[in-house]
Amino acid sequence: MSTPGALNRSGALPVSRKVVARFAVGLAHLIARLSPRHIRTVMTLLRRGAAPATHVNAKAARDAVLAVSLACTGPQGCLPRSLATALLCRMSGQWPVWCVGVRVLPPFGAHAWVEAEGRLVDEDAPDDYFQRLMTVPALEPKRS
Repeated sequence: MSTPGALNRSGALPVSRKVVARFAVGLAHLIARLSPRHIRTVMTLLRRGAAPATHVNAKAARDAVLAVSLACTGPQGCLPRSLATALLCRMSGQWPVWCVGVRVLPPFGAHAWVEAEGRLVDEDAPDDYFQRLMTVPALEPKRS
């Protein structure tokens, strides 16, 4: 029996990618237990030294997270899913924009997601559907 509202889980991953994705999901669940202020602090520290993520790489990371974690596929899994996606991107040297916000239109609902190249990554909503309340973008490279 399938759960209404659950996201599709993508196909097979190489074993090494599964291991790394599972590590990211486990770490994301630990981070998700922190207060919002502490989550932002941890994510801000982790983004250091990473290049901005491409949309393709961020989607691949999100797909890997969904493939290894049933908890991240449900409607209540947005926080660990977004954290794990950002962490998995970071493990490959990139960082998406990690966001937390609310829906612009009723009914009220909080949500966490990632963006790359100015677009939502694999969310079933237009880019202006959410109002950002907290973001952790990639650091811009220093110009010399």
